[in-house]
Amino acid sequence: MIRASFGFGENVDWGSLLRIWPATLERQPRTSSSRWITRSDAKVDRVACPWLIRRFIDPRAEFFFVPEEQLLQTARKLRAIPFDANRFPEIKLNHRGQRCTFEAILEDYAITDPALHRLALVVRGADIKGQEQIASESLGLRAIAHGFAQTGISDEERLNQEFPIYDALYQFLRSKDSANFRIKSARQRI
Repeated sequence: MIRASFGFGENVDWGSLLRIWPATLERQPRTSSSRWITRSDAKVDRVACPWLIRRFIDPRAEFFFVPEEQLLQTARKLRAIPFDANRFPEIKLNHRGQRCTFEAILEDYAITDPALHRLALVVRGADIKGQEQIASESLGLRAIAHGFAQTGISDEERLNQEFPIYDALYQFLRSKDSANFRIKSARQRI
C-alpha cells in the first residue's frame, strides 16, 4: 500500500485511489494539476470539497465555477471532474442519500483520517437542511458560508478566504480526536 501526505499526516491510500481515479485525470499529463468543476455560488459543500481536494488529493488542483446549465458541457471541454451538482445523476461525486459530496469524495478516494470523517459530519449538517444537529459545529459553519456568500465576492475568493477556516476546524477536530483518544486510553489503564 502506498500512502502519501500533503502536510497533514498520512491520509491518502494511493493504491486504492489509482483503481478509482476518474478517466478525466488519466488523459491529463502527470505534471498537470487536476481540474474540478461545480456550480457557481459556492457555499458549504462547494467550498469544503475544494479544500479537501487541495489539502488531501491534489495541492495544485484547479477549480472552475459555472452556471449549472453549463456544467456538463464545460466539464467535457475542460476535461474537468464535475462535483456537487445533484441535478445531474451522471455526476459521480454528488450527494448520496443523506450524505454530502464531501463524504462521497472521502469514500471514493479512500481517505480514512478520523478527523476528516468528523469534519464530514460538520459539513453535512451545515449543507443539508434537516441534518443540522449531526454535529455541534454545523450551524456555525453554515452561518459563515452564507455570510461569505452575502459579501458578493467571487467563488475563487471565497475559497481563498474560507480555506483557513477549514484548516482551523480540521486542526480542532484532530486535537479533539486526539484528546478523546487520550481520555479513553487513560480510562482503559485504570
